Amino acid sequence: MEKLNTQRLRKSLQYLESKQRDLKRQQENDTRSVESMIKYLKKDIIEQFKLTDYDLSIKHEVKNTETFINSVQKIIETNS
Repeated sequence: MEKLNTQRLRKSLQYLESKQRDLKRQQENDTRSVESMIKYLKKDIIEQFKLTDYDLSIKHEVKNTETFINSVQKIIETNS
């Protein structure tokens, strides 16, 4: 992965992490919009950065955001 793409991926991941924190903070409120955004972000990150080229199991991890974040962090570390 090119250095520029790695930096963009890192920024995308940071944004996803912030939305995940927002979701955790809003436990009592209606969180459907944040959940939808997180779901879209994960799919977009996979497609935009072609992450299945780096980790075939990443599509299975899309359901669990914490696991997904950890997997993407490993991809970034490996390609930095």
